Amino acid sequence: MAKAKILLIEDDVMLAKMYERKFVSDGYEVVIAYDGLEGLEKATKEKPDLILLDIMLPKLDGLALFKKLRSQPVTFSTPVILLTNLGQEDVVFECFKLGAVDYLVKADVTPQQVVKKVESFLAEREK
Repeated sequence: MAKAKILLIEDDVMLAKMYERKFVSDGYEVVIAYDGLEGLEKATKEKPDLILLDIMLPKLDGLALFKKLRSQPVTFSTPVILLTNLGQEDVVFECFKLGAVDYLVKADVTPQQVVKKVESFLAEREK
């Protein structure tokens, strides 16, 4: 049985597949969405334990998607970690205002560090 279900919303297919391999090898179930609309649909249908969300997405950007997730009962309390190349303070502030549990800049973290962040967050949550 998987440790937890993670929804990865990332439009970079190679990067998404790399994260998927890393999480699956560490025992997680991973669902991938490649754009904001698909992410919204899968978040509602799959009910993940955690969402890793890119901000720059086609069809519906990550910030707009995050707002929609917070407005729906089924995803209102789902933890969201932002994984993006955007480091602007106003975007970071808005995301934390919406309840992001962390904000990671892709260029500053390795896939292993992302997995460790997710593991430590989920472990703390289970306490």
